[in-house]
Amino acid sequence: MAMSMGSSGGRMSEMNVTPMIDILLVLLIIFMVIVPVTQKGLATLVPQPPKTDVDPVRPIVVQLFNHTGAPPTYKINDVDVTHTELLPKLTEIYANRAERVMFVKGDDQVNFAYIADVIDIGRAANVDHIGLMTPRIQAGQ
Repeated sequence: MAMSMGSSGGRMSEMNVTPMIDILLVLLIIFMVIVPVTQKGLATLVPQPPKTDVDPVRPIVVQLFNHTGAPPTYKINDVDVTHTELLPKLTEIYANRAERVMFVKGDDQVNFAYIADVIDIGRAANVDHIGLMTPRIQAGQ
C-alpha cells in the first residue's frame, strides 16, 4: 500500500477507479431490470380424485336391447335395470366418480329416440361426456 507523503516533486501514478465504478453501476442496474422480467411458472395445486372412488377405470356402458313391438330392455355394465331405475342408478354410480364418462350401446334395430332418452337421463345424472358405441367395421367390407 503506497502512501503519499507530501509533494516530493515526482509524479505518482494511482489507478483511477471512477470508470470501473460507473461500469459496475450500469451492470448492476441492467441486472436489476432484467431479473424481474424473466418468466416464472405458476404455483398451482392439482386437484386429487376423491378417495372413495371404488372402480375408477371401469367404464360405464348402458346397453339397449331391441324387442320387436316392445320397448327395449336396459343394462348397465351387464346388470339388468328398468327404464325407471336408470336415473337413480346412474346418479348413484356418478356420485363419487372423478371421471364422469358414460357410453351408450344399442342394437342395430333400436329406435334412436330410446338412445336419445338414455343420453338425456345421463345428462340428468350429471355425466359430463357421453359417447356412442358402434359395432366395429370388419376389414374387407
